[in-house]
Amino acid sequence: MSIAETATAFFLAAVVILIVCRLVAFAVSRLDQPPVVGEMIAGVLLGPSALGLASPALQEALFPSGIRPMLYVVSHIGLVAFMFGVGYEFRSHRVTGLARSAGIVSLAGITVPLTLGILLVFVMHDQSDAFTDSTPVGVSALFVGVTLAITAFPMLARIITERRLTGTRLGSLTLAAGAIDDGLAWVLLAAVLSMASGNLSTVAITAGGAVLFVVLLGTVGKRVLGWSLGRPSLGTEQGILITAIALFVAAWFTDKIGLYSVFGGFCLGFFFPRTEASERVIHAITPVTRIVFLPLFFAYSGLNTRFGSLFTPALLILTAACVLAAVLGKFGACWAAARFAGEPAPVAVRVGALMNARGLMQLIALNVGLQAGIVTTQLFSALVVVAMVTTIMATPCLNWLDRRDARRAQRDTGEARPVDAQNADDRRSDRLAHDRRLRS
Repeated sequence: MSIAETATAFFLAAVVILIVCRLVAFAVSRLDQPPVVGEMIAGVLLGPSALGLASPALQEALFPSGIRPMLYVVSHIGLVAFMFGVGYEFRSHRVTGLARSAGIVSLAGITVPLTLGILLVFVMHDQSDAFTDSTPVGVSALFVGVTLAITAFPMLARIITERRLTGTRLGSLTLAAGAIDDGLAWVLLAAVLSMASGNLSTVAITAGGAVLFVVLLGTVGKRVLGWSLGRPSLGTEQGILITAIALFVAAWFTDKIGLYSVFGGFCLGFFFPRTEASERVIHAITPVTRIVFLPLFFAYSGLNTRFGSLFTPALLILTAACVLAAVLGKFGACWAAARFAGEPAPVAVRVGALMNARGLMQLIALNVGLQAGIVTTQLFSALVVVAMVTTIMATPCLNWLDRRDARRAQRDTGEARPVDAQNADDRRSDRLAHDRRLRS
């Protein structure tokens, strides 16, 4: 395909992606599912697992191989911008008074799924062809463990806000534990990517470059950005331009040192100054990123997902085992840890349900691993199933828990109502008798 033909095909593909993602997101919203669930499903539907299976010719016509590099680049511009917003929001959620409980929950939420993922790979490595021969088993095991340990922090924060749980003990504890979990998970992922290179000099460049990047960004970069965005005469357009330049520089540098661009976006958002201009920039770029660019990323992920390749006994067992390890390692471990920390049962079980969702964050990690050659298409597809199942679980679990508690409260109130009503009648009779005595 020529450059002009590629651009034409890309525009048509983008139109199809945006329409399908919006329609599926609307459909799943009727089931009380967040938009990210619909976009994840839409991405898979447009890929070889659904459209490619039903009509390979149509799927190839809409998404020819020539547009995939362009789809990757454009979607990753949006992905870097999204991670910038995640980093900004990540730092904004500061909670106090929950250090012990949040520490215990986050420790369990990282170590248990990480351990289960590592053990799972060592047990299943020789039983299926889902692992690359060029990747050491230890690196594959660590990568799977890290992806199972990730929490969908942006989705978690959105659910807490929509359910008006901000400021409650449940909301604050979950945000604190989720923030710690995701921070540690991304650090571990960076370490795994360094190990995957197998070259000590590359590992040193990645580690040293990461430290240098964070130090410069947290000192010089933060001050320069604070001065640039703090000028009274600065308009929104100038603020967006400054942010875009900083974002692209951060993405370029982290890509060059082997950390990948998403880390640059996240770190820039974390250290981004808090000014009125910054808030205007965030409010300007967030809707475009979420509505236009992220669906392109879901479609790109869907094009790399081949559920048909999982229909062998070994890969079905691996997929089921990954889902089980993910749910037990996150939902079960965080629930048990919250109870151990002394949290009430209703709070603990909801912490587990919220922390269990992986959502977009796991898809980002999986795409990073796929680009680095750590995972095969089969393992990628198996872990996409994990992301979808655990994300879809979150809202129904919370709704069921709310209904269950409401029924219990109604039953308890109903049992107490005759006694309360009798007491009220007795008090009313006493008041009437007292009034009659006064009138007489």
